[in-house]
Formats: sequence, structure tokens, C-alpha cells
Amino acid sequence: MTTPEMQNNEVKSSCDGQSKESGALQCFALRVCPGQELQSTLAQFVRSRQLGAAFVLSCVGSVTQAHLRMANSTDTKLYHQGPYEIVSLVGTLSGGRCGHLHTSLSDAEGVVVGGHVLGQMIVHTTVEVMIGNVEGIFFTRQPDPRTGYDELCVN
Repeated sequence: MTTPEMQNNEVKSSCDGQSKESGALQCFALRVCPGQELQSTLAQFVRSRQLGAAFVLSCVGSVTQAHLRMANSTDTKLYHQGPYEIVSLVGTLSGGRCGHLHTSLSDAEGVVVGGHVLGQMIVHTTVEVMIGNVEGIFFTRQPDPRTGYDELCVN
């Protein structure tokens, strides 16, 4: 349903409101080893298996550092005084160069930081990831003039 407010502010995009009924869910277990960069390792795993709609189901482990962007900001920060426990890692892995990931990390004092993952998440001891992929769906990204970012399109 379109409200009068939505009509006034509407920007057409081929990705708006897309949803598609999915096929079977595939699950993949992966261990990422010390010294490996997490985001690029996950992206390579997805590319090598040609997973079109991959996402993070679960992730536990630790990293020595992470490069993050905070919400609604162009500022980025490299957290390099780790190790940090991965409290959360969520997002898509298909579509675009490395998908779209957000993380929350906890330091030795239990202080938590989080944000949009830009990379440089170097594994400390281990990272155990469960990756899901939905058959019959393919993620792409297209520029959205409203946000200034390449946003998810479900095909």
C-alpha cells in the first residue's frame, strides 16, 4: 500500500521492495585460521562455490584487529589493540565485492564496539562460521541515490 507521504518522497529503484520465494537452504561450515583476514576469506569461499545468495548464519571466534565504519558516518576506525571476541557478525556475503557485513567486538574488559566491516579483521585464534545460501535467489547490488551506497537487489 502506498501512502500519500510515500508518493511525495518516492524514488524509483529496481530494487525497492523486492522479495522472492526461495528454494532450499544450503549450509556450509568453515573454520578461518590464525592470521587470515576474515572478510576476504569469506568472500573467496563464496566466489569459489558460486553462491548467489550467501549470508552469515553464525560466527564465533576472535580477531586481533578490525577496520569499521560507524553508523551514519564517513569516519572509520581501525581497532588494533586486540584481541577482540566476535560477539556478532551478521550480513550478506553475495552481491558486490564482499557482501555487506556488520560486527560487534568485545575487548578484554567487556567493552563492545561495532559497525560496518571494511576489512582488516585478522583472525587471532580461530573463527568458526556457518554460512547459509538460498537456492533460487541471486543477490546483486545497485546504486541507490537516496543512500549513496550500492544497495541489495534480490533477483
